[in-house]
This record gives sequence, C-alpha cells and structure tokens, in this order.
Amino acid sequence: MKRRQSGSLYSHAPIHPVYYPLFVNLSKKKAVVVGGGKVAERKIFPLLKAGAHITVISPEITKKIGVAKQKKTVTHIARQYRNGDLKNAFLVIAATDSPVVNEQVSRDAPCLVNVVDTPHLCNFIVPSTMNRGPLNIAVSTSGISPALSRSIRKELEKVYGSEFSQYLQSLRKIRQDAIGMIPDKRKRTEFLKCIASEKMIRNLRDRGLHEMKKTARDLLKKAKTS
Repeated sequence: MKRRQSGSLYSHAPIHPVYYPLFVNLSKKKAVVVGGGKVAERKIFPLLKAGAHITVISPEITKKIGVAKQKKTVTHIARQYRNGDLKNAFLVIAATDSPVVNEQVSRDAPCLVNVVDTPHLCNFIVPSTMNRGPLNIAVSTSGISPALSRSIRKELEKVYGSEFSQYLQSLRKIRQDAIGMIPDKRKRTEFLKCIASEKMIRNLRDRGLHEMKKTARDLLKKAKTS
C-alpha cells in the first residue's frame, strides 16, 4: 500500500518500481470505479467477470455500462466523485478525464488503487492478460511499455491455444481422482508433476488433446498399481 508521507509518490514518479506479481480473488469484494467513459468501461467488465461488486461514480456513463446498470450488475452513483466514496472499498480504479480528480482518488484510497495511465499514482498496475479458461497468463513491463506487453501477449495467444483450457479441465478431474487413488504422497506428487511436465505440453501440441487425456489416464492407472 502507499505510504502517506510528504514528498512521497505524489511529488514525482518513482523510477522503475519493482512490482510483486499476484492474482487476486475479487469475488464479492467491493470495487469502486471513478469515471464512466470508454476507459472505465474497459476496466469494469473484467472486474465483473472476476465476481467483484462494482460501484461506478460518474455523472455520465457509456451505453454498455448503462446496460449493466439496468441488469443491476453494477451500482451507478450519478454525480462527481466526493470524499468518502471509497469507504469499505477493496479495490479502486480512477478513470476520469481529470488529472486533478484522479490524483485525489489516489490520495483518498485506503486500499488497492489504480489510476489509468498514471503508474506513479498507483499501488498496483493491471498487466496485459490472456485467458484460456482456467489458464491465465499475465505480462507486465512494470508500466514502462504497455504496448510491448500487448505484443508479447499476442505471441503467447498463438502458442497456447484452446486445447490448453480443455486439458486443464481434464486435469482438474484427474487430480481429484489421484488424491483418492494414490495414497502415497510422494508417488502422487510425482504423478501430478508428470502430467504437467514440459514433455506433456509438447505432446499436447503435437498429438492433440484426445491422445493426451488418454495418456494422462493411463499414467494414473500405472501410478495407482505401482
């Protein structure tokens, strides 16, 4: 979190901050988005997908945000930002077109806060991400070049296709079965490492999903009887 000291992050941008990467569970957590334009819209829907309870503070909102409001998937407060609007928030995003308002939101936030395109007012930044079902890969350049992050993400999307999502879904069931079928912890760990090895990844690409699901099941039977 930010430290509230004079001459801290508001006076000048720190040089090359070192970020700690993590994935955050936002299910049922309060998220406040200050702003209702296209930039705010791009931030809101990934938060919705993550299960956050979202409050949007803005005099005006886009049509897409308006549809979410009508569906009651977001709460809209139709006015300018005020002190106290961030109470009990777990995560805050400032996405207005006013640098003054965005900086005030950053100062007021007692929690995780992101000010769009202003890394020195953030205590977290949002990486470029690719999703293949339960597989999430995030790319960050520590705010130096979001464009390069996007380019790398696009390369990764070509490398990791939809078969990885389907294989992961299979592994979920196989892992559950392994816990019950392989009582020896050491053997179970070896098996789980085997079905997630680099060799299995190569074979998934070369031989296809069906063949690899069969291989994983055969390995499970072998591990059970050994």
